[in-house]
Formats: sequence, C-alpha cells, structure tokens
Amino acid sequence: MEKVCLELVNIEIAYLDRIVLTIPRLSVHQFDRIGIVGKNGAGKSTLLKLMAGRIQPEKGKINSFVDFAYFDQLNPPEKKEIEYDLIGKLSIPKTALENFSGGELTKLKIAEIFSNYREGLLFDEPTTHLDKLGKQFLLEELEYYYGALILVSHDRTVLDKLVTKIWEVEDGIVTEYTGNYSDYTAQKELQRKQQQEQHEKYVKEKTRLVNAAEVKRKNADKITQANGHISKKGTKAKANKMFMTKSKDTSQKSVQRAAKAMEQRVEQLKMVEAPKNEQQLRFQQSETLTMHNKFPIMGDRIMLKTGEKILLQDVSFQFPLGKNIVITGKNGSGKTSLLNYIIHQKEGVTISPNAVLGMYKQMDYQFIKNQSVKDYMKEKSDYGESKIRSVLHSMNFSGNDLKKNVCQLSGGEAIRLTLCQLFLGRYNVLFLDEPTNFLDIYCIEALERFLKAYEGTVILVSHDQAFIERIADYIYEIENNQLVLKKFE
Repeated sequence: MEKVCLELVNIEIAYLDRIVLTIPRLSVHQFDRIGIVGKNGAGKSTLLKLMAGRIQPEKGKINSFVDFAYFDQLNPPEKKEIEYDLIGKLSIPKTALENFSGGELTKLKIAEIFSNYREGLLFDEPTTHLDKLGKQFLLEELEYYYGALILVSHDRTVLDKLVTKIWEVEDGIVTEYTGNYSDYTAQKELQRKQQQEQHEKYVKEKTRLVNAAEVKRKNADKITQANGHISKKGTKAKANKMFMTKSKDTSQKSVQRAAKAMEQRVEQLKMVEAPKNEQQLRFQQSETLTMHNKFPIMGDRIMLKTGEKILLQDVSFQFPLGKNIVITGKNGSGKTSLLNYIIHQKEGVTISPNAVLGMYKQMDYQFIKNQSVKDYMKEKSDYGESKIRSVLHSMNFSGNDLKKNVCQLSGGEAIRLTLCQLFLGRYNVLFLDEPTNFLDIYCIEALERFLKAYEGTVILVSHDQAFIERIADYIYEIENNQLVLKKFE
C-alpha cells in the first residue's frame, strides 16, 4: 500500500469572518496525481499554500511526511543553482531577470524545481505564460516524475494528461472525483442528468398530489353543498334524516382528511432543483458596426524588430472578416509585439476605416470612475440589462457582485469584467493577448461561448491548446521570423 505523504485533518480556514475551507480529512499518497479545480476565489491556491506550509489553519492539523517543492506563479525565481542541461532544454536566456518575458521567468522557476528532487510537488498554475516548448517539457518531466503531484491548473490538456484524481473546491468543500479532467466533466454531466431526472420526477409527483388534493377538496365542497340543500319535502322520518345527515357529515370529513393528507405529502416531498443550464449567447452588432471588407486587417511586407533582434521579416497576411484568428509561437517570438504593431497601424498595416478596435492586454486594466459593475457595463454597452446580466453571470458576476465598485475589484475580477466589456462593447474587431491567463476553467469555457457567439473579428494570442482547438477558425504560428498559416477553414 502506498504511503501517506500528507494529510489534512479537521481543517478550517477563514478570511474576514467567511469560511474559505472546511476539510474533515484529505490525504495525499505516494504516487497520487491530483488536479485541483474550482472557480476563481474558491480556495484552490489557499489549499495549495496550506499543504506547502505557507499558511496555517485556524483549526485542524496538517501532517506532512515528505518534503514538498512549491511552485507559485506570482513568486519571483529563488536564484537557486540550475542544472546546465535544463537551461538548454527550456531555452532560458542568459540575460538579466528584468529582460525576461513572463514565459521565460516561468521556465526559470520550473528549472529551479527540477534541479533538485523532492518526494512531492505542489504546482499553482505552472503553464501560465508557457509556450508549446515549455509546456511540452513540463508534461514530459511530470509524466515520469516519481512522487506525489498536486496541481492547480486551468489548462484542461495538462489536467487530462497528468492527473488521475480531481479535487473540486466549491463553497469551502473539497470533493474528490476519480479520473482526469475529462472523466470529471463526464461525471458532472451524469450528475446533472440525474438531477434533471429527479427534478422532473419531483415536479410530476407534486403536480399529481396537488391535483388529487384539489379534486378531494371539490368533492368535500359538493358534499357540504348537498347537506345544505336537503329539502324538507324530500326527507323521510326524522330518524332517517338524522342518519343521512350524519352519514354525509362523516363522508365530508373523510374526504377533507384525504385532501389534507395529500397536501401534507406535498410538503414532505424533498424538493429537487432543476440543474442550471447555460444560456445561448449571441452578440448581435448594430448596423453602424457592420463591415463589408472581406479582409478588414491586412499586412504587407512587415518588418518587426525589438532592439537589434528581428522578430518578423517581410511578413504579409490577410485576416478574414468575422473569424477567430489565433497567433501562436515560442515565448519571445513576437506575438504581443505583432498585436501592438497592428493596433497602432504601423508601416505595412491596412485596417478597414469602419473597424472599431477593442484590446485586451494581460493585467492592463484600469478603472478611474467610482461606479458599480452593472452601471459600468450599462455605460459601455448598447445591450439591454438582461443581456448584460447574462454575460456577467457567465463570468461569475452575480448577486451582490453587480454592486461592487469597479475600482475595488481584485485582479481576477477586473480581468473578467474587462473581457465582458469587450464583448458587450461598441467594437467590431477585438485583440486579445493571452485572455485565458488567470481565468478558472469555468470562465475559460464561458469565454469560448463568447467567441463562438461573437459576430465580429477576433485576433488573439494563446498557448492554451484545448482553448485554441475549440475556438480557432485560423491558426498562425510565428516561426523563423515568418507568420505561417497552420489551420484554416
């Protein structure tokens, strides 16, 4: 039997009088491969920090029997000694840290972890910013890793390839599912179908009992009316009359009791709510935003450099109208630089005069006006309130979230609101630079629905393979200073 590497017993974590996590017991065994999923703010990173010993619980006990390495996307590299071959495998540049891209910093921290063996690994979003090369290296290392792996990730491809258990964090509770992410979603879908069946059964039985009780009530009323209309002429002897009245009174009470019993059965029925279904989205644009150019964005023999480094050389392209165009490539290959070059309409770029551009950059958001989330969206959009609420709800804004001051939103909330605003805003061309970074899986899936329903043209940069496969109409890759078309309709 595999030994226990770590266990959490009777854990309780609270933040500002709100219970974040309640864990009666959780165990990590020697060769476990565990993926932690849940919405932003559910407590995934808190759970990982708890296991890493970075925070202590208000109640309960953590027993750790092996040494764990901990990767946190937000922490800087620890400047540890790195194995020489890892520098080459991950293409880590020999330059000052301030010159590193986000992906290169991530590779450096991964190299630090794999330069020293630990019996347990705790990873918090390790694939954020990673290009295909970095992600492939990470997957290969972890597939053959000898020890316990606990991974928080929004990357469904990574979760499918690496994990054999899913810990779902929801409402402060951790629920364990067997299998990878696809197995988990299949189990959740089965639960949804079973809930729908139970809901339909509940509604059917409730309707039957309510209708039967109503029939009994009406029958009781008829008996009452019959008692009140017994004519003196139609009665026989007084004794017989008293007997008949008593008999009818008894029958009336019996029917009333039956009706009441049915009503009590209705009250005793265990209510089963219907499962929540995702609403169909469509972002119908106004006629003023309509474009007729077959290719609203074009580039002709573009030369793109950063300092002395050539990123693109004599590159030409035609981006078609109303399509989702994905640009991929290695870290530092020039993806973000190309987006900025196009937006600023530099030499060689032609954009339709009717194009209205919206741009999402990583962590590049700011709100300068004190207003609620809902009011902010109403000001920025021509859609009605019901559509605005529906889109916000898809990105996990509901209830009191709509009243939050936009200037006081967390980073994750600001990212989600910015994406909502772009899709509901007065634009017909969107540029999205790594929009899935820092989003949970559920919000990424909502973003996929947005993109499929959006009528405008979208040019985006992403390394999330599952996301790309679901939304891309055209895929371009930057390689050898060229923009190469890899997929088209």
